[in-house]
Amino acid sequence: MAPLTTDDAGTADGRAADAERDADHARVVTLAEELLTRRHGATVRLADPVDLGGSSRSVVVRVRVAENPFSLPRTLVLKHYLDEPGAGEPSADRFRFEAASCQLLTAMPAEDRASPMLVANDPAHRLLVLEDLGRCSTLADRLDERDPKAAERALLGWARALGRMQAATAGREHDFGALLRRFGVRTWRDPLADDARAALAEVPDQLAQLLRVEAAPAGVAEARTAVRLLGGSGYRAFSPAEIRPDNCLLTGSGARFLDFEWGCFRDVALTAASLCLPLPSGGRAHAQPPGMAEALVAAWQAEITPVWTDLADAEVLRERVLQAEVLWVWLSTRALLPAVVGTTPAGRAARVVVADPGEDAPAVLSALWRRLGVDAERAGLVATAELAAAVVGALGRHGGEAVLAPYPAFA
Repeated sequence: MAPLTTDDAGTADGRAADAERDADHARVVTLAEELLTRRHGATVRLADPVDLGGSSRSVVVRVRVAENPFSLPRTLVLKHYLDEPGAGEPSADRFRFEAASCQLLTAMPAEDRASPMLVANDPAHRLLVLEDLGRCSTLADRLDERDPKAAERALLGWARALGRMQAATAGREHDFGALLRRFGVRTWRDPLADDARAALAEVPDQLAQLLRVEAAPAGVAEARTAVRLLGGSGYRAFSPAEIRPDNCLLTGSGARFLDFEWGCFRDVALTAASLCLPLPSGGRAHAQPPGMAEALVAAWQAEITPVWTDLADAEVLRERVLQAEVLWVWLSTRALLPAVVGTTPAGRAARVVVADPGEDAPAVLSALWRRLGVDAERAGLVATAELAAAVVGALGRHGGEAVLAPYPAFA
C-alpha cells in the first residue's frame, strides 16, 4: 500500500469552523499577495479563494489573480502549512520536503514534469504558490464512476506516469539534497525508511501481544532481508510518497501528482509494490479488480526499464517487488494493528503511514497479509507465507474476515 501521511482530519462542524476556515483563507491570500508583490516589485492582488480540501495541518485554496501587472496565470493554487498542535514534529519539515520536491520537478522539461509548476515559495511562512492545473477530474473520480474502461485507462495512465517520473528523476538525488539544504536541511533521512525499520523491529512483538501469533525466526529473517531496499541501492528515484487516487489529477497532458509532503528518493521497487496492494484512499477502502495489480506493475515497468534494463527481467523485478511488499505490509501492520484490536499504539507514532481506513482497517490489513501470503508462496518464501496465513486467521477474530468491495467503476 502506498504511504501517506494521516492528512484527513478536519475541524468541527458549525459556524465556528466556518469562521476559522474563512480566517485561514484570508490569511493565506494576504501572505501570497505579499510574497508575489515582493517577488515582482509591484502590487499583485488575489481574490475569490475557493477551498480545495487541505487538512488539519494545511490550507489549500484556488485564487483568481485580480490585479496582475505581469504575466501571472489567471488563477493560482496556494498551500499554507499550519502548525501541528501536539504532533511533536514541526510542520516546517513537511514544507521543506514538498518545496524541494516541487522545485526539483519544476526544473524538469515540460514533457517529464509530473506536478504543478512552483511559482513562488516563502519558507518563513511555509507557503507555496503553485500552478493551477484546472478543474479536472482525479483518478478517484474515475474509480467512483460507472465506466470500467475509463477507469482502467486512468489507472494504467497513472501507473505509466509514475514510471516516467521515476525514470526522469533517476540520478537526481544529489540535486534533491542540494534543494533541501537551501531550505536549511543539512542532512535528510527518508521518513518512510525510518518507519519501515521500526516496523521490522517491532511487529513480531506486536503480533505476539495483540494477535497471539508467534512469528517464526525464519519468517522474521525473511522479512528483514528487505532492509536492503532502504539504503543506497542502485534503483533510487523520486517518489511522491502519497499516490492515493485523489492526489492524482487527470489533465489533458496526462496524470499529474499532488502532495509531496514526504516526497523524496527511495528504491523504485517500493512504488511498484504499492501498486500491488489495496490503494490508499480518503474514503472507503476498495479492492482492485483481478489482474489489475499485475497490469499496473507492467505499465510502470515499461517506463522504467530504459533506465534500469535489468528490471525488464521478470524474476529480478518480482524478487525486489516482493521484498518491498513485505516492507509495506509490516509498516501497515505497525500503523494499523493497535486500532484494529482496540489498543493504544506504543512507542513512536509512524510519520509516513498508510491511509487510515477507519472501520475498514481490519479488512484492509487482512487483504494486505493475504496478498503477501499468495506472493510469498509463489516465490518459495515458506516462512513468510505461513506467517501471513496465521495473521489472516487471527485478524478474522477482529473483523478481518470482511471482504473489501470493488471500486464502483468495477462493481
